[in-house]
Amino acid sequence: MQINIGETLTRRTRRMPNREALVETDSGRRFTYSDINARTNRLANGLRDMGVIAGDRVGILLMNCSEFVETFFAVAKLGATLVPLNWRLTSDELEFILKDSGSTTLVFGPEFSDQVAEIKSRGYKTDLTRYVQLGGVQLDFSTDFTALTANNPETEPEIKGGNDDLLFIMYTSGTTGLPKGVMHSHNTVFAAITNMMATNETGIDETTLLSLPLFHVGALTPAFQSIYSAARLVITRSFDPLKSWEIIQQEKATNTLLVPAMLQAMKAVFDPAKHDPSSMRSMVSGAAPVPVSMIEDFAKMGISINQVYGMTETCGPGCLILGEDAAARPGSTGKGYFYTDIRITDPEGNECPPGVSGEVCMRAPNNMVGYWNRPEATAETLIDGWLHSGDVGVADADGFVTIVERLKDMLISGGENVYPAEIENVLHTHAGVADVAVIGIPSAKWGESAMAVVVKTPGSDVTEDELIALTKAKLAGFKCIRAVRFTDIIPRNASGKILKRALRERYADVHAPE
Repeated sequence: MQINIGETLTRRTRRMPNREALVETDSGRRFTYSDINARTNRLANGLRDMGVIAGDRVGILLMNCSEFVETFFAVAKLGATLVPLNWRLTSDELEFILKDSGSTTLVFGPEFSDQVAEIKSRGYKTDLTRYVQLGGVQLDFSTDFTALTANNPETEPEIKGGNDDLLFIMYTSGTTGLPKGVMHSHNTVFAAITNMMATNETGIDETTLLSLPLFHVGALTPAFQSIYSAARLVITRSFDPLKSWEIIQQEKATNTLLVPAMLQAMKAVFDPAKHDPSSMRSMVSGAAPVPVSMIEDFAKMGISINQVYGMTETCGPGCLILGEDAAARPGSTGKGYFYTDIRITDPEGNECPPGVSGEVCMRAPNNMVGYWNRPEATAETLIDGWLHSGDVGVADADGFVTIVERLKDMLISGGENVYPAEIENVLHTHAGVADVAVIGIPSAKWGESAMAVVVKTPGSDVTEDELIALTKAKLAGFKCIRAVRFTDIIPRNASGKILKRALRERYADVHAPE
């Protein structure tokens, strides 16, 4: 059987045409499965008439909206390949991705008209020839999205492609250099959906609140899962903690996906006199461990904080730990998903025994096809069916995995490996620390030492000496921070991961005291 992810929307509509599929909280628009499928077909037929064919790459530069979902399913039905674009990127960064992917069509929103016009004016030297604009003052070289869909029939287009054909190319954040395009096929995405459903035990009665941007796999794969499982998807253009509680109450949302900073923001504004969280069963968090105290606070509301470890390369799922396990095993990211095997390996590729750290490797049907036009990087990452994550982890005797640190973020002090995450966990226990990131700085004596970049909690008067003393009390000497710099915000990428390279550049002139 040929699996085409676009066709899953068609099949779901056949069975449940009148079931509500998607809610846009910002516009108030509500769509049944029949509505979404009809709109998708009109777009697919329009794109086909414009010349989009199977194998073409279609860039999408939209905020969270129904049209994002429709574009993805329309492109999938045509057998083309979507290229989700991070709307936080600069014009230069967007241009690189569009060129690298060989995109022939770009669907974009009015918020990005200036960037698109700038890229076009540079004499863009690729196959990009079609521009489709959703709303705003129409650019003279673009086709109006609404007009394109209004003038086309709702009939199903001929389904093209599927199985091992590419469904999307999603570019990594590029924290270690130029971004790489991660390739996923219809089969790998279908495997991610079924892997998540088997592990999360979710189904038709779910309502997912989605505030994370859809250009990120941590939002896109759950959106696919929602459609596949006949659940209900509630989307917001952007995250607002206060509005999130209001939406949960109004829409009876049962689950949502967040990063720890978003959890913290929601906790800070929660008012039991105003907010009713009783429908919310679980909140899935990724990018960094959630403090036990926060897990316990949400548990008092009846909400389980389930933490996920995954990557764009795995289409999302890697490991999962439920709230009750996380409280007992602080810092752990859990066990592999239902269809995911986890192995911790040493530099020679041998499996490490429990308690010994090594690189986290994953074998799953949802692992990426490879990196677009990067055969060497693919060969370094996919070895004998195992995806090498580049993360240092350790598994206990029961198979629970704890991520220690990114290999590239590890620092070496006096010949000893130092993992910043361990130091950050200690500093997070101080009431005066709202956010923290640890990086390496040059040391004349030890080669490299640890420095903390700290965001204070409001009203805190915590000092550098106080935080240095805390690490000395909790950690081995070679792990202790030697300096602290206070800042208003710590830079993160779209998935919530700290941009360590940006911090290293910002504090490049700081050296450890003698």
